[in-house]
Amino acid sequence: MSINTIQLLLVSSATAHLVVSAIMGLYARHKVQYLCLAWVNGIFGFVLAAVTTISEQIAEGEPGIMHPAMIMPLLCGVYLQSIFPLSIPMPGFLQAKRMVKYARPVIALTTVYSVARLMGSNIVIMHTFPEVIQNLLSSDVLLRILALGISIYYIVNIFLLPRRMVHKTDIPSYLIGYCLCLGFSVVFFTIVSILYNPTALMIYIIIFTLLNLYLAFRTLEEMAIHLPQPALIKVQEEPTEDIVEKAEKEDFNEANLLRFKRLEFWMQNHKKEWTDNTFGRDRLCEAVGYNRHLILQCVRSQGYNNVHDYINRYRIEELKQLISKGKITALGEVVDAGFGTIQTARSCFLKMEGITLDEYWNEKKNFVR
Repeated sequence: MSINTIQLLLVSSATAHLVVSAIMGLYARHKVQYLCLAWVNGIFGFVLAAVTTISEQIAEGEPGIMHPAMIMPLLCGVYLQSIFPLSIPMPGFLQAKRMVKYARPVIALTTVYSVARLMGSNIVIMHTFPEVIQNLLSSDVLLRILALGISIYYIVNIFLLPRRMVHKTDIPSYLIGYCLCLGFSVVFFTIVSILYNPTALMIYIIIFTLLNLYLAFRTLEEMAIHLPQPALIKVQEEPTEDIVEKAEKEDFNEANLLRFKRLEFWMQNHKKEWTDNTFGRDRLCEAVGYNRHLILQCVRSQGYNNVHDYINRYRIEELKQLISKGKITALGEVVDAGFGTIQTARSCFLKMEGITLDEYWNEKKNFVR
């Protein structure tokens, strides 16, 4: 693999991690569970940026089997990767005392190895496994084997921690899947650290970056669920089409707002046709006399992602009223609000209200009692 390709991959990975770190750091000011994601991704980003300076050595070097330049980063890397995924559902998991206790093997071994190197300990270069056996009793090789053993301990924890902690909190299924993929990726990195290969190392960097970007995007998706949704506007009088056409010549945004008010007026004054689960975008276009493009344009101008979300906003409000008034006695009756299935209602409710439909149902049911 060429030096330029290695530099490009390392710079891209470093940039991705630093951007994720900056975003998570911003959110961590409001929710502590994102703090660990911020600083761990920051560490990865700065380390990868530093590694770009030795791209030539990565491409051409032959460190041999179990070289410290690979084994020690493996040790530190798997420690960091074994803690930060669970910071989202369980910020208490990352208490300072617990983290230091969990990091004691890493701290002790890196300290011993650093002191040994400062005192002049020589690095043993080995290219075959018989050479490993021959040098097995040297302190340098013993420390590497110990580092490898501790790394395996952290790798096992990557696989086991979600299962051990799942009974204490609701861990999202994507996080469990992420930990499994992360575990397999660090197993691959372990093999690369023992048997160095620059191409395999770059493949790991790509996998590593994609996994961390996936976790960051899923985390942002969870945040987006709790963003405030556009409020329904009560329209007393429908704007005429002449007013809309005039506004379009003078102010594009004003024209979109007026079109949106025409939509709102129709939705609020036509016997709740949207409670029919077959009612959709095409029927709305036909009812108000706008094409799909104009409908989408005006609902997006007011903060809705698409026309389906706009219609479902009305259905959610209707569903909440029916539940509050006791007109729905079972969640299976969500069809009364216009949803075709309970699964669709649950998905929309979580997206728009930030809590599950079942939680809202139980809360209102207990309140009525």
